[in-house]
Order: sequence, then C-alpha cells, then structure tokens
Amino acid sequence: MLGSGNQACSPTHAAPCNTIGFLQKNNSLGEEGRLAGSLSERQKNLFSCVNSDRDARFCRTETDFSNMFARGKQSLFLPDIQYRPTLFFNLSFSRHVVNLYELIDSCINILTARFTYEIAPVFVLMEQLTLKKMREIIGWPSGEGDGIFSPGGAISNMYSVMIARYKYFPEVKTKGMSAAPRLVLFTSEHSHYSIKKAGAALGFGSENVVLLSTDERGRVIPADLEAKILDVKQKGYHPLFVNATAGSTVYGAFDPINEIADICEKYNMWLHVDGAWGGGLLMSRKHRHKFSGVERANSVTWNPHKMMGVPLQCSAILVREKGILAGCNSMCAGYLFQPDKQYDVSYDTGDKAIQCGRHVDIFKFWLMWKAKGTIGFEQHIDKCLDLSQYLYDKIRNREGYEMVFDGVPQHTNVCFWYIPPSLRGMEHNSKEYREKLHKVAPNIKAMMMESGTTMVGYQPQGQKVNFFRMVISNPAALQSDIDFLIDEIERLGRDL
Repeated sequence: MLGSGNQACSPTHAAPCNTIGFLQKNNSLGEEGRLAGSLSERQKNLFSCVNSDRDARFCRTETDFSNMFARGKQSLFLPDIQYRPTLFFNLSFSRHVVNLYELIDSCINILTARFTYEIAPVFVLMEQLTLKKMREIIGWPSGEGDGIFSPGGAISNMYSVMIARYKYFPEVKTKGMSAAPRLVLFTSEHSHYSIKKAGAALGFGSENVVLLSTDERGRVIPADLEAKILDVKQKGYHPLFVNATAGSTVYGAFDPINEIADICEKYNMWLHVDGAWGGGLLMSRKHRHKFSGVERANSVTWNPHKMMGVPLQCSAILVREKGILAGCNSMCAGYLFQPDKQYDVSYDTGDKAIQCGRHVDIFKFWLMWKAKGTIGFEQHIDKCLDLSQYLYDKIRNREGYEMVFDGVPQHTNVCFWYIPPSLRGMEHNSKEYREKLHKVAPNIKAMMMESGTTMVGYQPQGQKVNFFRMVISNPAALQSDIDFLIDEIERLGRDL
C-alpha cells in the first residue's frame, strides 16, 4: 500500500526569478506566482542540498518593510506580504501538493467525523493500515499492536501515561487514584514539557514527575535513572513509567533506548519513546540507528506533521499491546457504540480515543505517503540531515562562532553562539561577557524580522545564555540558503 511510489507531480513551471529585490516588486498575486514558479524551476534540486548559484530572491536591494509604505501601501496585511518558503528552515514545505492534501482533508471534515466505522469506513481502514505500517517500521512483529491518531504530540504522550497506569493499575479507571500507590514518572530534564503536564493533568502531580540528568549532548544518563528509581522505591513510592526522548526539542538529542529498556525490564516499568520530533528518522536507512532499541518500547509517539512535512495536525500514538487502548478508554456508550452491529465493532475506533468525534487526520498522510513513497520520505529526511551537517561543518571552526556542545548533532538541531567582533577578546567566563552575549541572538533575530530576510530561533538552556537553535525540516532549502543565513547573521551582528 505505502511502498516506494513516485514523487508527486510538480506544479506548472513559470518564468524564473529575475535579479530585482523581493520587496522591490509590487507584491501582487502575479508576483506570488513568480515565486512559486522559481521554486518549481529548482525542483530537480529538491533532494540535493547543493546549489552553486546565489538565489536572486536573496538580493538585498530593498528589504525593509517600511519601504512598502513608500510605494503607497496603506497597511501590512497579508495581501502585501509574500511568503518565501525556503527561508523558513523549520517548516516542512513539499511543493504545492501539500496544500492540496490539506484542502481535500478540510473538505472531508465538513462531511464526516471519526468515531464509528459506518460514518467513515474508508478513513477507518486507512488509519488502521497506516498505523500497522508505522508499527512495522518501529519493528514490532507483523505490525501487531494498537494505535490512534491524536491532536498532537502532547496528547499522544498523555495517552502513553494513561495506558501505562491502566496496564499496571486498571482499577484506577473506575476508582480513581486512591486505588493505586503513589506513582512516579521519569523523564529527561531536556524532554518536552508535555510529560510533566500529563502528570499534572492526570492526577499524578507534577512533583511525581522526576527529571533525569543528561550528558553534555542532552542524552539521559542511564545510571542516573536507575539511582532515582531506587530512591523512589526506598521512599515507598511506585516507579511506573519512563519516557525516552528521540529528538529533544532544543539539542535534538536521542536518549539511549536500549540501556533504558534494560532498566525498565529490570524494574517492570512502562517504556515510552517520545519520537514526536525525531520519528521521521525511522524512515531513513541512514539515520534510523539513532532509534536503536525502539522495538522494545511499550508505546511510541510519532508526529508526521513535524519532520515528514505532513500538514498539521497529524500525530500518532503507537502501542505494542493490542486492545489496551480500548481497555483504558472505552465507556461502551450503547447509544453510539452498539455491541450488536453487523460488522466487527473493533472498527468503532472512537471508543478507544479520549475524544469522540475526531479530525480525519489520516487522509492527508495516507495520500502524501502514496504520492512520495517511502523512498521519497527517506530522501526528504536525509536531505534535511545533510543540510544540518553542512551548517555544522561551515561554522564549527569559523571565526565568530562557538558550538553549544561538542560533536555532530544527532538531529537537524544545530545550536551555536555568534560572537560579534566586540566580544571576541573578552574573558568568556566573565559576568560582563555573559550578559552581553545573552543579548546577541535576540538582537540579531529582531533585525532579521525587521529586515524581512529570515528567522532563526534562540533560547537559553540551563546555565547557558541565549544561543541560536537552527532547525531544518524544510526539504526545499539548499546550501545557498544556509550560506545566506550565515551572511545575514554576520552582517546584522557585525556592529553589536
């Protein structure tokens, strides 16, 4: 069903971009078509990050938004501002066919919802077959198990905590938390906040979500996990659940799943892998080794709407044990989920969800997979990782740049400081240096937005002052885009 199919058809070619600055034009609908056409002209490079010619869209003859008023514009509403897709590095853009998927999906949602088989039979089958294929890719035998699409990674992670609690303490479903001892969850100090939020929302209490220490690359230290499990047990509490992050938000780190799985098996704990950000790497033969041991997990979160470029929303919670989702969540409402229907009522998937009606998330993903094929997704993933490697190689020994941690990033997250000339002779450990460096990334980001050229995220981490976090998930980006980004950082930061 979801094999290595052909790439989706490209849009009609239009005239190539000329050398006039982007905002120097009239910003008409015709101009929008010109930009779309320029992207089509580059489609042969879609899965190659090499581009020897500087893109004319990056010529900075006129880029200040204020110039739009000089041309008689009255406002800066959307019709006056055009979207340049390749300068949004952290936006998976896969030609205009993606917009078609979302449009069709939205139209379908006007007509149907997802809770019983008879109301949306084709989409129930699409979801079941696609989830089975995803479980096969994870490595569970014959794709057996369970799963469902949810509104996002945070909800998928919450499902995993709910299922783990039901697995070990099923009476909680009817009697509440008083039917269980004090339960404790474990997750990386670099993990997504949704694990802690799940602990708070589900009645565990945020104080019972224990944060695990990480190494300098942001990966959980297994010895710290075992020590904290023993500490919890000594206090008389029950260690229930461990979350291993596969692609952390800031560093893009992958926790050592095999070593964590050994500990979970030793202490009879549920192992969840949060692959919301990193899950796409499972599609790549070159990079899936970073998920080594994922087949030992009890549950996995995987967001195709992140690295794989499927339009929001599209997130899956995948479970190794079949039937446990229904056991955990079903309420057997007879007025909707009648047990004596003429078909297999296990296809009434609404009863195993925490929602009732659900968005038809599966169709756009299924259609996109059919269009791109597994090989197409693999090329998409590999290209983004190649671009991040290109950025890393370009700046790691470049004057004025300092990496936040040593070594090649595990994902497309490249974290670095830009150090302006005025700070390069200062003592790096001094308070004055740290205070000044902390302001560099926010100032450059602000000037990028005012110039209308590009944007890069930044943030502090622990004791580390603000640094740039460059994340690439857009397969339309090229090496010339990376070159432009570095030129912009140096141009805007030169006098800070």
